[in-house]
Amino acid sequence: MYITDVWKAHKKPTLSFELFPARTEKGEINLNKAIDKLYRLEPDFVSVTFGAGGSTRAGSRELIKKLKHEKGFDVMAYFAGYGLGPDEINNVLKDYENIGIKNLLVVRGDPPHDQGSFTPHPDSMAHATDLLNYIKPKFDFCLGSAGYPEGHIDATSKEKDLEILKLKIDNGAEFIIANYFYDNKFFFDFLERIHQAGITVPVIPGIMPIYSAKMTINLAKLCGATIIDTIHNGLAAFEEKDRDGLNAFGIDFAFNQCKELLQFGVPGIHIYTMNRSVSTIGLVTKLKEEGLL
Repeated sequence: MYITDVWKAHKKPTLSFELFPARTEKGEINLNKAIDKLYRLEPDFVSVTFGAGGSTRAGSRELIKKLKHEKGFDVMAYFAGYGLGPDEINNVLKDYENIGIKNLLVVRGDPPHDQGSFTPHPDSMAHATDLLNYIKPKFDFCLGSAGYPEGHIDATSKEKDLEILKLKIDNGAEFIIANYFYDNKFFFDFLERIHQAGITVPVIPGIMPIYSAKMTINLAKLCGATIIDTIHNGLAAFEEKDRDGLNAFGIDFAFNQCKELLQFGVPGIHIYTMNRSVSTIGLVTKLKEEGLL
């Protein structure tokens, strides 16, 4: 099913989770445990990331197959095309078609950080706009794009970032998954700006629960998310070893964030699980108890 058909039906907000291929044996064990627990929450779909420069290409494919054919999830595949030539792009996407993937989130991607000698293919496409323009006429995917409520970290301005997002929609993107944020005002301002630009596709906010102080700070630097005072003060109130207290704080913060978003009328929420289950289960359970999902 094309995910846009679910949003067009307006029956209820969608619930979705992001997962990524494990890189170690221990990570694989933990991922499998998380998948079994997250399955019980009955998400509408799960997404699987695609590593920089195709670095997790094989792992992404195997995880997609497992989630779709062994576990019964609807799967949206990420596709990060940075560094890949047209033949590689075609091979990956034909493979996804054969697996039965219908929904694709198209992003630029970044150079692999752990491959110092990585050289992009000479015909590689440098931008997500180029990838969308290439993929749209050749494949029958429902295509999505990433959006950045606080602006992409590499963007020269929010205005330029919005201009690029509009081009993504013009080149075939039918929905937007928003990067996470810790103040809903960033998201509401983002919606106002994109609507003024004539963008009317569904926009699904990304939610990043708080897993640890170190992860929260490091990810925010990478993604360009502002850590607001409420988060700073909350993190400072817990010792790193107090995982239960920090988890409870993070779940309550994410619940209040999602409650406001869902009451506003967002078409769904997309949770970045970091291949973990405790915080996501706590958050979704509270949302369902409140009748918000």
